[in-house]
Amino acid sequence: MVQTKGTSRTLALPTNANRMRAITAKGGTMRHLLRALPIAASLVAASPAIAAPPGDTIAVDMQYYTLPNGLKVVLSREPSAPVVTVSVYYGIGFRVEPRDKTGFAHLFEHLMFQGSANAPKGTLIGTVTNSGGVLNGSTRFDFTNYFEAVPSSAMARMLWLDADRMARPVINDEVLKNQQGVVGNEVKVNVLNHPYGSWPWIDLPMVANTNWYNSHNFYGDLKQIEAATTSDAQAFQKAFYVPNNAVLVVVGDIDYARTRALIDSYFGPIARGPEVVLPDLAEPRQTAERFKSRIDPLATKPGWAAGYHMPERGTPEWYAMGLIDQILVQGQDSRLYQALVQRSGVASQFRGGINADLGTMFNYRGPMLFSFSFMHDPAVSDEQIGQLVDGVIETLRTKPVSADELARARTKLRSSLYDTIDSIGHLGLVDLLASYALFDNDPGKVNHLTTAFDQVTPELVMKTAQEYLRPTNRSIATIVPGAAKPAEAK
Repeated sequence: MVQTKGTSRTLALPTNANRMRAITAKGGTMRHLLRALPIAASLVAASPAIAAPPGDTIAVDMQYYTLPNGLKVVLSREPSAPVVTVSVYYGIGFRVEPRDKTGFAHLFEHLMFQGSANAPKGTLIGTVTNSGGVLNGSTRFDFTNYFEAVPSSAMARMLWLDADRMARPVINDEVLKNQQGVVGNEVKVNVLNHPYGSWPWIDLPMVANTNWYNSHNFYGDLKQIEAATTSDAQAFQKAFYVPNNAVLVVVGDIDYARTRALIDSYFGPIARGPEVVLPDLAEPRQTAERFKSRIDPLATKPGWAAGYHMPERGTPEWYAMGLIDQILVQGQDSRLYQALVQRSGVASQFRGGINADLGTMFNYRGPMLFSFSFMHDPAVSDEQIGQLVDGVIETLRTKPVSADELARARTKLRSSLYDTIDSIGHLGLVDLLASYALFDNDPGKVNHLTTAFDQVTPELVMKTAQEYLRPTNRSIATIVPGAAKPAEAK
């Protein structure tokens, strides 16, 4: 049970597809996803708001175990309403897809909605919607996930359907050709023919990273998507969509013993797949600022985005960057928002964060950027913007943050965590548990997050800022609207 006393980008939605893809294909967070879902009234009632006094810690009741076939299982009982969310996370995201098949992880995510051997296309969707539930799937940097949020009476059916989809998905010429067309249209609509389509969520990583796996076009090259064969898709499924590369999470109004028995019965017989060997994702330390500008004929205002390489996930510096994120970009009291929006009026549509465009600071494994982006007045030059940004960043790098501001940052972060855990349909909690099971083999770390952030000192904040917010660790990607000439690369 969640006892806080206080306190995603999706790319394949069988229902309301166009609406969701327009929101999530460009980097919507879990909060954006939740606002877009057509949640049934019973699901909305499942997550009552809980006020959190400062200093409270997270206490999620859970059970964690691994089946003999390698499937990791996380169960969490939250009986406040008769609702259950079932989700499967596979350890395959777009940054580890084959070099000659860009966009394949996203394409395959679509294929998994095309039915399974014992549940033809439409069965899963119909079962969920007829029960008053919702479902979706997404492709991220380091995983692909699927979820169904349903009344608890439908849990057994969801487990059976997800097990059949894992073991026996329908992958043939017909469904592949159909989904190649769907994905191709997404690329054309959401990227090629959409203002700011790939900015900054594709553009910025391509500027900042040198390792191909972190810097290629995540949506995929149309030629490579169209060239995929059925044998390619079947091989991909056998390599990555296997129980030993997956986490099953069930959160909500469950009985632990009954749920474990159902999981053992449905998922236990699925054969273990080959061991998954991930590519080397390491990025060398950046030693010079990088800059790239491009013309967008459909853009109406210039865009400016900056990204800084993050410390390794789970280190003391990583926790410090979580608080730096709060200090610099989260909320209208943040330093960059104040400087760029409130005081100067330079920026509009300001946003940012760690893994800002494709998730949260918790749900990735490899290299990541802390970034922020905004539109701005054409009369304001890149140099002027750089001076404003540097003025804010350098203050954090050279002067210790006050105890009051650090305490406010902790409060904001804690509130955000509680908001995530108490989200509609338990989706935020599912994401946290799955991420820590998949990447750390320890979902229990969720219960220690606030303690780790509380240990960050002003000295560690300044030390972290000095290394990770230096100009030579920064990459900038700008958008020039219409036919204007972009600035020369620095």
